Amino acid sequence: MQELNRQDQEVVDRFLDNLWLEFGLSHNTIQAYRTDILGYSAYLSSRGKSLLTADRGNLQAYLGLRFRSGVQASTAARFLSSVRRIYQFLLREHELTSDPTADIESPKIPRALPKSLSEAEVERLLLGPGRETPLGCRDYAMLETLYATGLRVTELIGLSMSELNLAAGVIRVMGKGSKERLVPLGDAAIEALNTYLQKGRGAILRGRVSEAVFVSTRGTSMTRQAFWQIIKRYARQAQIATPLSPHTLRHAFATHLLNHGADLRSVQMLLGHSDLSTTQIYTHIARERLKRLHSEHHPRG
Repeated sequence: MQELNRQDQEVVDRFLDNLWLEFGLSHNTIQAYRTDILGYSAYLSSRGKSLLTADRGNLQAYLGLRFRSGVQASTAARFLSSVRRIYQFLLREHELTSDPTADIESPKIPRALPKSLSEAEVERLLLGPGRETPLGCRDYAMLETLYATGLRVTELIGLSMSELNLAAGVIRVMGKGSKERLVPLGDAAIEALNTYLQKGRGAILRGRVSEAVFVSTRGTSMTRQAFWQIIKRYARQAQIATPLSPHTLRHAFATHLLNHGADLRSVQMLLGHSDLSTTQIYTHIARERLKRLHSEHHPRG
Protein backbone atom coordinates (compact mmCIF):
# COMPACT_ATOMS: atom_id res chain seq x y z
CA MET A 1 0.00 0.00 0.00
CA GLN A 2 1.18 3.53 -0.86
CA GLU A 3 2.46 5.37 2.20
CA LEU A 4 0.02 7.97 3.47
CA ASN A 5 0.94 11.61 3.63
CA ARG A 6 1.32 12.99 7.12
CA GLN A 7 -1.61 15.39 6.77
CA ASP A 8 -4.07 12.61 5.93
CA GLN A 9 -2.81 10.49 8.81
CA GLU A 10 -3.38 13.37 11.21
CA VAL A 11 -6.87 14.02 9.79
CA VAL A 12 -7.87 10.36 10.09
CA ASP A 13 -6.56 10.12 13.66
CA ARG A 14 -8.54 13.20 14.72
CA PHE A 15 -11.67 11.90 13.03
CA LEU A 16 -11.44 8.49 14.70
CA ASP A 17 -10.77 10.09 18.09
CA ASN A 18 -13.92 12.15 17.57
CA LEU A 19 -15.94 9.02 16.77
CA TRP A 20 -14.81 7.41 20.00
CA LEU A 21 -15.25 10.49 22.21
CA GLU A 22 -18.53 11.80 20.79
CA PHE A 23 -20.33 8.62 19.82
CA GLY A 24 -18.65 5.92 21.92
CA LEU A 25 -18.32 3.56 18.95
CA SER A 26 -16.79 0.14 19.52
CA HIS A 27 -13.18 -0.70 18.69
CA ASN A 28 -14.27 -2.93 15.79
CA THR A 29 -16.48 -0.23 14.28
CA ILE A 30 -13.71 2.35 14.52
CA GLN A 31 -11.26 -0.07 12.91
CA ALA A 32 -13.71 -0.57 10.03
CA TYR A 33 -13.78 3.19 9.50
CA ARG A 34 -9.98 3.29 9.62
CA THR A 35 -9.60 0.53 7.03
CA ASP A 36 -12.07 2.14 4.61
CA ILE A 37 -10.66 5.64 4.85
CA LEU A 38 -6.98 4.72 4.84
CA GLY A 39 -7.51 2.59 1.74
CA TYR A 40 -9.01 5.57 -0.05
CA SER A 41 -6.31 7.90 1.30
CA ALA A 42 -3.59 5.59 -0.05
CA TYR A 43 -5.26 5.64 -3.48
CA LEU A 44 -5.38 9.45 -3.41
CA SER A 45 -1.74 9.66 -2.32
CA SER A 46 -0.67 7.57 -5.31
CA ARG A 47 -2.29 10.20 -7.53
CA GLY A 48 -0.84 13.22 -5.78
CA LYS A 49 -4.04 13.98 -3.89
CA SER A 50 -5.17 13.97 -0.28
CA LEU A 51 -8.45 13.81 1.60
CA LEU A 52 -8.50 17.62 1.71
CA THR A 53 -7.79 18.13 -2.00
CA ALA A 54 -9.76 15.25 -3.55
CA ASP A 55 -12.89 16.03 -5.51
CA ARG A 56 -16.01 14.17 -6.59
CA GLY A 57 -14.24 12.81 -9.67
CA ASN A 58 -11.52 11.21 -7.54
CA LEU A 59 -14.11 9.51 -5.38
CA GLN A 60 -16.07 8.21 -8.37
CA ALA A 61 -12.86 6.89 -9.95
CA TYR A 62 -11.99 5.02 -6.75
CA LEU A 63 -15.48 3.55 -6.50
CA GLY A 64 -15.24 2.44 -10.13
CA LEU A 65 -11.90 0.78 -9.40
CA ARG A 66 -13.38 -1.06 -6.42
CA PHE A 67 -16.36 -2.31 -8.43
CA ARG A 68 -14.10 -3.53 -11.26
CA SER A 69 -12.09 -5.47 -8.71
CA GLY A 70 -15.28 -7.34 -7.76
CA VAL A 71 -16.17 -5.66 -4.47
CA GLN A 72 -19.71 -6.34 -3.26
CA ALA A 73 -22.34 -3.59 -3.20
CA SER A 74 -22.60 -3.86 0.59
CA THR A 75 -18.85 -3.27 0.98
CA ALA A 76 -18.93 -0.29 -1.38
CA ALA A 77 -21.91 1.15 0.51
CA ARG A 78 -20.07 0.80 3.82
CA PHE A 79 -17.01 2.54 2.35
CA LEU A 80 -19.11 5.42 1.04
CA SER A 81 -20.76 5.78 4.44
CA SER A 82 -17.32 5.99 6.08
CA VAL A 83 -16.09 8.62 3.64
CA ARG A 84 -19.28 10.65 3.97
CA ARG A 85 -18.80 10.74 7.70
CA ILE A 86 -15.21 11.98 7.61
CA TYR A 87 -16.12 14.70 5.12
CA GLN A 88 -19.00 15.80 7.35
CA PHE A 89 -16.47 15.98 10.18
CA LEU A 90 -14.10 18.10 8.05
CA LEU A 91 -16.95 20.44 7.07
CA ARG A 92 -17.84 20.94 10.73
CA GLU A 93 -14.19 21.64 11.49
CA HIS A 94 -14.17 24.25 8.67
CA GLU A 95 -11.34 22.45 6.91
CA LEU A 96 -13.46 22.03 3.79
CA THR A 97 -16.13 24.18 2.18
CA SER A 98 -17.74 21.47 0.02
CA ASP A 99 -18.48 17.75 0.35
CA PRO A 100 -17.09 15.50 -2.43
CA THR A 101 -19.64 12.83 -1.50
CA ALA A 102 -22.62 15.10 -2.18
CA ASP A 103 -24.99 13.74 -4.85
CA ILE A 104 -23.22 10.36 -4.96
CA GLU A 105 -25.80 7.67 -4.33
CA SER A 106 -24.99 4.60 -2.29
CA PRO A 107 -25.08 1.30 -4.21
CA LYS A 108 -28.42 -0.46 -4.07
CA ILE A 109 -28.20 -3.44 -1.74
CA PRO A 110 -30.78 -6.18 -2.35
CA ARG A 111 -32.88 -6.83 0.73
CA ALA A 112 -32.54 -10.42 1.83
CA LEU A 113 -35.74 -12.30 2.47
CA PRO A 114 -36.16 -12.92 6.20
CA LYS A 115 -35.78 -16.47 7.43
CA SER A 116 -39.11 -18.23 7.61
CA LEU A 117 -40.48 -21.63 8.61
CA SER A 118 -42.23 -24.22 6.50
CA GLU A 119 -45.85 -25.00 7.29
CA ALA A 120 -44.78 -28.36 8.71
CA GLU A 121 -42.24 -26.67 11.00
CA VAL A 122 -44.90 -24.27 12.27
CA GLU A 123 -47.21 -27.20 13.00
CA ARG A 124 -44.45 -28.88 15.03
CA LEU A 125 -43.74 -25.66 16.88
CA LEU A 126 -47.41 -25.25 17.81
CA LEU A 127 -47.52 -28.79 19.19
CA GLY A 128 -44.86 -27.89 21.78
CA PRO A 129 -46.79 -26.19 24.59
CA GLY A 130 -48.66 -28.60 26.86
CA ARG A 131 -52.13 -27.13 27.12
CA GLU A 132 -52.96 -28.88 30.38
CA THR A 133 -51.13 -26.21 32.42
CA PRO A 134 -51.82 -22.45 32.72
CA LEU A 135 -48.39 -21.55 31.33
CA GLY A 136 -48.79 -24.04 28.49
CA CYS A 137 -52.17 -22.48 27.62
CA ARG A 138 -50.53 -19.05 27.61
CA ASP A 139 -47.57 -20.11 25.47
CA TYR A 140 -49.79 -21.89 22.96
CA ALA A 141 -52.11 -18.89 22.71
CA MET A 142 -49.17 -16.56 22.11
CA LEU A 143 -47.63 -18.75 19.40
CA GLU A 144 -50.99 -19.38 17.72
CA THR A 145 -51.90 -15.68 17.82
CA LEU A 146 -48.52 -14.63 16.46
CA TYR A 147 -48.75 -17.03 13.53
CA ALA A 148 -52.42 -16.23 12.87
CA THR A 149 -51.97 -12.46 12.80
CA GLY A 150 -48.38 -11.69 11.80
CA LEU A 151 -48.03 -9.23 14.68
CA ARG A 152 -44.67 -7.85 15.64
CA VAL A 153 -43.52 -9.39 18.92
CA THR A 154 -43.74 -5.99 20.62
CA GLU A 155 -47.34 -5.69 19.41
CA LEU A 156 -48.19 -9.14 20.72
CA ILE A 157 -46.80 -8.65 24.20
CA GLY A 158 -48.31 -5.15 24.34
CA LEU A 159 -51.85 -6.35 23.70
CA SER A 160 -54.36 -5.21 26.30
CA MET A 161 -57.66 -6.84 27.16
CA SER A 162 -59.58 -3.88 25.69
CA GLU A 163 -57.94 -4.50 22.30
CA LEU A 164 -59.15 -8.10 22.15
CA ASN A 165 -62.59 -8.83 20.64
CA LEU A 166 -63.01 -12.58 20.43
CA ALA A 167 -66.71 -12.33 19.63
CA ALA A 168 -65.89 -10.40 16.46
CA GLY A 169 -62.70 -12.42 15.90
CA VAL A 170 -60.39 -9.41 15.64
CA ILE A 171 -57.78 -7.56 17.64
CA ARG A 172 -57.07 -3.85 17.53
CA VAL A 173 -53.35 -3.23 17.19
CA MET A 174 -51.46 0.00 17.75
CA GLY A 175 -48.44 -0.39 15.48
CA LYS A 176 -45.43 1.69 14.51
CA GLY A 177 -46.05 5.41 14.26
CA SER A 178 -49.15 5.04 16.48
CA LYS A 179 -51.07 3.65 13.51
CA GLU A 180 -54.04 1.53 14.44
CA ARG A 181 -55.23 -1.51 12.48
CA LEU A 182 -57.74 -4.31 12.90
CA VAL A 183 -56.36 -7.82 12.39
CA PRO A 184 -58.53 -10.96 12.04
CA LEU A 185 -57.65 -13.85 14.33
CA GLY A 186 -58.95 -17.02 12.71
CA ASP A 187 -60.67 -19.94 14.42
CA ALA A 188 -57.57 -21.65 15.83
CA ALA A 189 -56.27 -18.47 17.49
CA ILE A 190 -59.74 -17.62 18.88
CA GLU A 191 -60.02 -21.08 20.42
CA ALA A 192 -56.49 -20.87 21.88
CA LEU A 193 -57.17 -17.43 23.36
CA ASN A 194 -60.52 -18.49 24.82
CA THR A 195 -58.89 -21.48 26.52
CA TYR A 196 -56.07 -19.33 27.89
CA LEU A 197 -58.43 -16.65 29.21
CA GLN A 198 -60.67 -19.25 30.86
CA LYS A 199 -58.06 -21.65 32.25
CA GLY A 200 -54.67 -19.96 32.18
CA ARG A 201 -54.62 -16.22 32.71
CA GLY A 202 -56.44 -16.11 36.04
CA ALA A 203 -54.33 -18.97 37.45
CA ILE A 204 -51.14 -17.14 36.46
CA LEU A 205 -52.31 -13.80 37.92
CA ARG A 206 -53.49 -15.41 41.21
CA GLY A 207 -55.80 -12.54 42.09
CA ARG A 208 -53.54 -9.79 40.81
CA VAL A 209 -54.93 -7.25 38.33
CA SER A 210 -53.41 -6.58 34.92
CA GLU A 211 -54.70 -5.08 31.68
CA ALA A 212 -52.18 -7.10 29.66
CA VAL A 213 -53.52 -10.09 27.75
CA PHE A 214 -50.35 -12.15 28.15
CA VAL A 215 -48.99 -12.08 31.69
CA SER A 216 -45.96 -13.48 33.45
CA THR A 217 -45.81 -15.37 36.73
CA ARG A 218 -44.96 -12.04 38.39
CA GLY A 219 -48.32 -10.67 37.33
CA THR A 220 -46.80 -8.26 34.85
CA SER A 221 -47.02 -8.27 31.06
CA MET A 222 -44.75 -10.66 29.19
CA THR A 223 -41.43 -9.17 28.09
CA ARG A 224 -39.96 -9.48 24.62
CA GLN A 225 -36.89 -11.25 25.99
CA ALA A 226 -38.93 -13.78 27.95
CA PHE A 227 -41.11 -14.60 24.96
CA TRP A 228 -38.02 -14.97 22.78
CA GLN A 229 -36.70 -17.59 25.20
CA ILE A 230 -40.05 -19.38 25.06
CA ILE A 231 -39.95 -19.55 21.26
CA LYS A 232 -36.40 -20.91 21.29
CA ARG A 233 -37.31 -23.56 23.85
CA TYR A 234 -40.23 -24.87 21.81
CA ALA A 235 -38.16 -24.70 18.61
CA ARG A 236 -35.56 -26.97 20.22
CA GLN A 237 -38.32 -29.38 21.28
CA ALA A 238 -39.66 -29.40 17.73
CA GLN A 239 -36.14 -30.01 16.36
CA ILE A 240 -36.35 -26.99 14.09
CA ALA A 241 -32.94 -26.32 12.56
CA THR A 242 -33.91 -23.07 10.81
CA PRO A 243 -32.24 -20.12 12.58
CA LEU A 244 -34.96 -18.22 14.40
CA SER A 245 -35.44 -14.52 15.06
CA PRO A 246 -38.14 -12.82 17.14
CA HIS A 247 -39.98 -12.12 13.88
CA THR A 248 -39.73 -15.63 12.39
CA LEU A 249 -43.44 -16.41 12.84
CA ARG A 250 -44.34 -12.99 11.41
CA HIS A 251 -42.37 -13.84 8.28
CA ALA A 252 -43.95 -17.30 8.17
CA PHE A 253 -47.38 -15.63 8.36
CA ALA A 254 -46.63 -13.44 5.31
CA THR A 255 -44.91 -16.20 3.35
CA HIS A 256 -47.68 -18.75 3.86
CA LEU A 257 -50.40 -16.22 3.02
CA LEU A 258 -48.72 -15.48 -0.31
CA ASN A 259 -48.15 -19.16 -0.97
CA HIS A 260 -51.90 -19.70 -0.62
CA GLY A 261 -52.89 -16.88 -2.94
CA ALA A 262 -53.05 -13.67 -0.90
CA ASP A 263 -52.09 -10.45 -2.70
CA LEU A 264 -49.31 -8.15 -1.53
CA ARG A 265 -51.64 -5.26 -0.70
CA SER A 266 -53.64 -7.40 1.71
CA VAL A 267 -50.46 -8.72 3.34
CA GLN A 268 -49.20 -5.14 3.65
CA MET A 269 -52.36 -4.14 5.54
CA LEU A 270 -52.22 -7.16 7.84
CA LEU A 271 -48.53 -6.62 8.66
CA GLY A 272 -49.07 -2.91 9.30
CA HIS A 273 -46.49 -1.76 6.75
CA SER A 274 -47.04 1.91 5.92
CA ASP A 275 -45.32 1.50 2.55
CA LEU A 276 -45.86 -1.35 0.10
CA SER A 277 -42.12 -1.32 -0.71
CA THR A 278 -41.48 -2.80 2.75
CA THR A 279 -43.76 -5.71 1.93
CA GLN A 280 -42.12 -6.23 -1.45
CA ILE A 281 -39.30 -8.26 0.10
CA TYR A 282 -41.85 -11.06 -0.26
CA THR A 283 -42.60 -10.47 -3.96
CA HIS A 284 -40.40 -13.28 -5.20
CA ILE A 285 -42.60 -15.71 -3.23
CA ALA A 286 -45.61 -14.50 -5.19
CA ARG A 287 -43.66 -14.78 -8.45
CA GLU A 288 -42.54 -18.33 -7.68
CA ARG A 289 -46.13 -19.30 -6.87
CA LEU A 290 -47.35 -17.89 -10.21
CA LYS A 291 -44.59 -19.75 -12.05
CA ARG A 292 -45.61 -22.98 -10.33
CA LEU A 293 -49.28 -22.46 -11.15
CA HIS A 294 -48.41 -21.68 -14.77
CA SER A 295 -46.25 -24.80 -15.03
CA GLU A 296 -48.93 -27.00 -13.49
CA HIS A 297 -51.98 -25.72 -15.33
CA HIS A 298 -50.98 -24.10 -18.62
CA PRO A 299 -50.94 -26.49 -21.63
CA ARG A 300 -47.55 -25.08 -22.65
CA GLY A 301 -46.24 -24.76 -19.10
